[in-house]
Amino acid sequence: MTAIAVDRLEKNFSYSCVLRDVSLSVEAGQCYVLFGANGAGKTTLLRILATIQRPSGGRFVINGFNGVQERDEVRHSLFLVTHGSHLYDELSGRENLRFALGLRGLEWDGAEGERVLDRVGLTAFAAMKTRHYSSGMKKRLAFAKAMLIRPPVLLLDEPYAALDENAMEMINGFVAEFTGAGGTVLMVSHNRHRSARVAHRAGILRRGGIDEVTLDHLAGADELL
Repeated sequence: MTAIAVDRLEKNFSYSCVLRDVSLSVEAGQCYVLFGANGAGKTTLLRILATIQRPSGGRFVINGFNGVQERDEVRHSLFLVTHGSHLYDELSGRENLRFALGLRGLEWDGAEGERVLDRVGLTAFAAMKTRHYSSGMKKRLAFAKAMLIRPPVLLLDEPYAALDENAMEMINGFVAEFTGAGGTVLMVSHNRHRSARVAHRAGILRRGGIDEVTLDHLAGADELL
C-alpha cells in the first residue's frame, strides 16, 4: 500500500518557486530519508504534507486521503516532529502527553505513558514544566508523543538535531520498530550516516525536484549535494 503519494507538487512564494514538479511515493513499512541543501524546500514539503501550508499546484495523498480536500483525515493519519517543540510551556511533560492524546480523542494509559517516558529518558523530569526543558528534552518528549499516538505516518524534520548519542540510538530504534510494524516515515535529515541505518530509500531535493539515490551511495559517498 502506498502511504504517501506526491504528484507534481509545487509551492510558490512571492519571491521564488521553492518546489516544482515534486513527485514521490513511499510505501507502508518504509522509511524514506530526504536530503538537500539549506533552503532547498525540505521543511516546506513536510509542512505541506502535514497540511500546515497549502501547495500552489499538484496533489498529494496521505494514507488514502486527499491532502487538500480531506485535511482533517490527513491530520489524524500523521504526526509531525519538527524544530518547534509544539509543547505547552506551563504544562509538565506528563501533562503535555495527556493533552496531546486528548486532542486526538485518545485515552491516557498511565502504565503505557510511564513506560514511554522511561524509554525517552524523561521519567525524572515528567513533572517539570516544559518551559524548563532543554531543546534535547523537548525533542525527546515530541517522540514520546509519537510513540503514544502511533499514527500510520510519521513526518520527521531533522530528528537527530539537539540529541546526544543515546537519544539518537533511541530514535533509530523507534523508527525501525515503527516501520517494522507497518508504519511509514518520511524523514528530512542532514545526518547521513545515522539515517542510513534505518532508511529503506533516500532522495535529494534540489532544483525544486527529487533525485532518488541508492542506499549504497547514501552510506558511502563523501558528499551528496
